[in-house]
Amino acid sequence: MIQLPSRNIGLELVRVTESTALTAGRWIGSGDHKGTHLAASAAMFAALNEIPMSGTIVVAEEKRLGIESPLARGVIVGTGDGAAVDIVVDPIDGTRLVINGFSGGLSLIGAAPRGTLWSPPSAAVYMNKIVVDRDVAPALVADCMDAPAAWTLALVARIKGKAIRDLAVSVLDRPRHKALIAEIRATGARILLRAEGDVKGAVVAAIPNTDIDILMGIGSVSGGVLAACAVKALGGAMLGRLAPQSQEEFDAVQAAGLDVRRILTHDDMVKADNIFFAATGITDSSLLPAVKYLGRMQETHSLLVRSATRTRRFIHAEHFIGDDAVARVGGSAAADAAAGQASG
Repeated sequence: MIQLPSRNIGLELVRVTESTALTAGRWIGSGDHKGTHLAASAAMFAALNEIPMSGTIVVAEEKRLGIESPLARGVIVGTGDGAAVDIVVDPIDGTRLVINGFSGGLSLIGAAPRGTLWSPPSAAVYMNKIVVDRDVAPALVADCMDAPAAWTLALVARIKGKAIRDLAVSVLDRPRHKALIAEIRATGARILLRAEGDVKGAVVAAIPNTDIDILMGIGSVSGGVLAACAVKALGGAMLGRLAPQSQEEFDAVQAAGLDVRRILTHDDMVKADNIFFAATGITDSSLLPAVKYLGRMQETHSLLVRSATRTRRFIHAEHFIGDDAVARVGGSAAADAAAGQASG
């Protein structure tokens, strides 16, 4: 099997998310969804092309976002040297959070050897997910996907040695989750509703002893594959199943030959055991602090996980910005300079 480079690619991936976060951070509170996401995508694309690898983006969000992106499915990134890898990215997990100045925005990337990441057709947009940490992982079975929430939460509570009322469940705040939320509330468990940040919720749920015990509900397919990289690298467990949200999406999924009944595990979505996952905070969150702009110094906080060694690194970086960059006027110019420095 083709192998990833040793440890260096992990630090290279962190430089990519740092660069992207520093660019996206200039758009905090801007209210400009399209401009923010395109700027972050361009920064990530440029940084990816500095990495000595032959990377292929295998899952992208352009269909769901409805905008063109340099990070579209099938795009080749990297210098062309080094290992052949599959790449899954989200320049901003929580774009609306960032443009409104809310907490929870992250820049994310996952990488695995070529041909090992699940790459469903773009017709597949949404999927249902359950994520737990390594303590619960051995007990997470396919039955949980169709079981009442009370059954699954009782399972988690028993393994964690908690009362159900002490569990915290992460769910996206969407109308489609009305019935799920009612089920969870009926058990007495606590619910942490999130406006956005599908992958961030999965990552926190997969890390033991955090403020989230389990993630449940429907989010994006691309976010599902990215979450699977993080969950598997962290030793947690994930179940997923396609969940079309319209008749049009259902028909497209059927036409693409996808089985909407099939329950996938993290091993189905990520077949490799050598995975890298990197995240950098854009706005503050329970996982990572926000980027900071301090004149000639800019700060980022990142998470890097490598599955082969089960190493989890939290990286606080200071990026020096030269005098010429400080003197430049305009947010986008400063962001460009920051991105260039961070990716170097």
